[in-house]
Amino acid sequence: MENDSIVFTDEDGNEVAFSVMEQTTLGGVNYLLVTEDGDDEDDGSFLILKENALDSEGEMAAFDIVEDDKELEAVMKIFEELLEDVDLEV
Repeated sequence: MENDSIVFTDEDGNEVAFSVMEQTTLGGVNYLLVTEDGDDEDDGSFLILKENALDSEGEMAAFDIVEDDKELEAVMKIFEELLEDVDLEV
């Protein structure tokens, strides 16, 4: 899935495009490591998003930014292993 693009619609209806660097599943929950399209990927800016629901047709997912420190640390370790040449720091 490396470097696929995905477009999210925020709560205000604005569309934001992200590049998906990697994805993983932990405890049955899907996570995405993303950078905002247009950002210089070398600046180290990234988000980890957690899938929290599917729409009624099971087609569109809703994602939230992972904010829990323990959850964030666990998921970051997985992404660091998947992306061997990347060192993630909060």
